[in-house]
Amino acid sequence: MSKTRIGIAVLALATLLSSEAAAGLRLGGPLGVARFAVGRVLSLGGLHHGRSYARHGRIRTAAVRPPDVRNIVESARGNPAARRQIVAATALAGWQGGRTASGWWRHADGGYGWVGPLFWPYAIHDMTDYAVWGDGIGFWDYGYRDLYAAIFAPYGRDELVAFTEPRPFGRRHRKVAALSELCGRDGNDIAGLPATQLQPIMQLSNEAQRTSMDDLAKALAASAQLILASCPAQPALTAPARLAVMQERIEAMIKARYVLQQPLEKFYDLLDDEQEARLSVSAGDRRKMSAANASPEAPAQGCGMAQLAALPWPAAEIEARLHPNDAQRPALNALQNAAVQAAGILGAHCQPEDATTPPARLDAVQGRLEAMLQAIGLVSAALKDFYATLTDEQKAQFEAIGQKRTA
Repeated sequence: MSKTRIGIAVLALATLLSSEAAAGLRLGGPLGVARFAVGRVLSLGGLHHGRSYARHGRIRTAAVRPPDVRNIVESARGNPAARRQIVAATALAGWQGGRTASGWWRHADGGYGWVGPLFWPYAIHDMTDYAVWGDGIGFWDYGYRDLYAAIFAPYGRDELVAFTEPRPFGRRHRKVAALSELCGRDGNDIAGLPATQLQPIMQLSNEAQRTSMDDLAKALAASAQLILASCPAQPALTAPARLAVMQERIEAMIKARYVLQQPLEKFYDLLDDEQEARLSVSAGDRRKMSAANASPEAPAQGCGMAQLAALPWPAAEIEARLHPNDAQRPALNALQNAAVQAAGILGAHCQPEDATTPPARLDAVQGRLEAMLQAIGLVSAALKDFYATLTDEQKAQFEAIGQKRTA
């Protein structure tokens, strides 16, 4: 498909989301908006060169022919820019009534770490994009910002429940995707991607290489299933529960990484020098394209302590809402200190510059996930201690903090 045609699809998507958001509200509050936006975005799932799915309503109407839509849908899962479009639209579908163009927990690539009750949409794709291609924009954007969003949730109870309510029957809702689409509904969705993308580049020359490719595809399918099992069936409505969701998701990703390690190493070891060079050139081209498609309007992300500075601890708001007593203050201080320590842990495991091969990048994935697990555990323990000191009213006030933040 031509760049012009893809660009038209992007404009059409933005028009659908901006001009008809009010219509979505009539479908039933946050759930109606979520269904409306997800259905529209997934119908244009292969958007490629769009930098932002909404620019404050200043989008011209454009037409997309049905054959073009069918063509780009097939490329969505293998296209980081398309996935960001889907994630962003779904994350904001019911947030603050859909009145804002972006949310404060937005990643530097334009996507979101939390989509309703789901942490880390398209996790297997982000892992493999970085390991195979060195495209780390999606993977390395996860960090303190997401931990902060778990403590101070951007969603209210009704918005969270809307993401997991059963969908009505009928033609209008039949094609609307559930959260499982963002989790990775089927391991076979990812299993075919490396073969499809690598085959014309590598030009596998012998049976050992082809067998190794098949083994890698099977490992990818198994890894996707492990991560899919961590997809939430019900929303976590409290901060401690959200941190538990994060922990389960990261643990599943670590297991998936172990499944991938040996097949990926074997496949790479079988490549000759010329094939390695072709992979390196292709990966470099892909990284340039991914960087060009990153949203220029998203906040600067940084790593670790930089994210901590971008999202300062809301001490004044906690004080005003909770009015903590002298018995509660030590636990509150411990929680704030744990958040600072967590940012430091994540800052010590940023994207390495010397990971230049797929096996080395997969090792870097392991280090980052283990650092995230350590940071989550540290904050989770402190949060549980603090939560135990709060009254029901104080808990309700604490849960409302993130929802009131502006973009």
